[in-house]
Amino acid sequence: MFVMMKAGKKSALVIGSGFSGLSAACYLAKDGYQVTVIEKNEQIGGRAREWEQDGFKFDMGPSWYWMPDVFDDFFKDFGKKTSDYYELIRLNPSYRVFFPEGICHDIPANMPELESLFEQLETGGAKKLREFLKDAEQKYEAGMRDLVQKPGLSILEFANLKVLKGLFQLDLLTPFSKFVRKYFSHPHLIQLLEFPVLFLGARPSEIPALYSLMNYADMQLGTWYPNGGMHQIILAMKKLAIELGVEIRTGEEIKRFEMHDHSIQTAFTQSGRYEYDEIVAACDYQHLEQNLLDKKYRKYSSQYWDKRTLAPSCLIFYVGLNKKIQGLLHHNLFFDTDFGIHADEIYTSPKWPENPLFYVSAPGKTDSSCAPQGCENLFILIPVAPGLKENPEIQEHYFDMVIKRMEERTGEAIRQHIILRRDYAYSNFVSDYHSFKGNAYGLANTLNQTAILKPKMQSNKVKNLTYSGQLTVPGPGVPPSLISGKIAAGLIHKKNQSHA
Repeated sequence: MFVMMKAGKKSALVIGSGFSGLSAACYLAKDGYQVTVIEKNEQIGGRAREWEQDGFKFDMGPSWYWMPDVFDDFFKDFGKKTSDYYELIRLNPSYRVFFPEGICHDIPANMPELESLFEQLETGGAKKLREFLKDAEQKYEAGMRDLVQKPGLSILEFANLKVLKGLFQLDLLTPFSKFVRKYFSHPHLIQLLEFPVLFLGARPSEIPALYSLMNYADMQLGTWYPNGGMHQIILAMKKLAIELGVEIRTGEEIKRFEMHDHSIQTAFTQSGRYEYDEIVAACDYQHLEQNLLDKKYRKYSSQYWDKRTLAPSCLIFYVGLNKKIQGLLHHNLFFDTDFGIHADEIYTSPKWPENPLFYVSAPGKTDSSCAPQGCENLFILIPVAPGLKENPEIQEHYFDMVIKRMEERTGEAIRQHIILRRDYAYSNFVSDYHSFKGNAYGLANTLNQTAILKPKMQSNKVKNLTYSGQLTVPGPGVPPSLISGKIAAGLIHKKNQSHA
């Protein structure tokens, strides 16, 4: 049995190698900790793993690169630049949206062209867009620069004039749907502005207006692509972590803990034991707490977790074609059915949707390395309610549905050109990530699950356990996960400095 013993300096064990885990590992190593990252899967990256087969390459999870400043800030903290590790390409158009009645709009990256599109759809739309984005920029600055950097442990974190001023700017008590309609009335513009919150875990009427910051990230900061795929960011973070002295071990899953004096003394995997001063749980929060800790060491009850509002799960199809599809861009949103009905089927009356909206990524439009020459790889995602268990008949039903709609909307034959297919759903999220209720995106960003109302990053029952990732502060998404790892590392370092 392999034994990891404590060295002379403080040591930290990070459980999980997704964005928050690698982020926490890098910051802890920078602060002088001996850090080991363990990952249950054979490949690092968590939901941002990569799958390759027959010359096709797929990002398995995140595919949108928004908020480039957050990535820049991460690497800058270590004296590096994103360009030291990967090439960024700004997409123009940013994405294509398919609406009912055969209408589609390409969303320009150029602001004058975007304003022209808004003006075309609604008189005064250009001026309204400028006003909307000016307000969204203030929310972005207050939200991303101040509020999301707080660990959410106490209301006192917000008790200074700068933060309080930011809180008033955020419209936390105004529903996002009402805020959008204050500016726009055209249904296509409303749906375009509401789409980023679809994955935040509730209907736009239940999400705070704060999240217009997503529109600012989309339309002002732009949609980007790291050449080679989103997994390139994981590889960049791995390279940085190794440069900082972090050890990364894959194929190691925590099976149980041994406790002493309300601290985790030893973490046991299937092949060894780990003894470290600090533990960062960058894995599924609910799984670790409810399944690996004895009841007396849990901060929350099973009832607490069952009452949490989760962001959606999803049904994903990875598809390889032996031809190119001309009717798609890199990112494509099929909003050609009723948004409200699908939202109800996710959030209000959870069930398998009758006629869902869906998303298609065709990264080969930007990156020729994604597929063999003359071929196309497609990532097709249907957001669904968490907890819905799939079966082969369900998967086949939705696959047939989305392929048929894609053929109708693009005017191209697709089905007979499929030479590779892999499905990914609830059972895969659970088996690969121990994902609570098979969620894909984490905890919903509703008002009663914001900031100090999220599950706490630090345990009050286990002295050396800190959580990071999408079920805690600041919430789901790649940029927030990077920030979560930084906050977790900062909490640990601050705690040990105060005890020194």
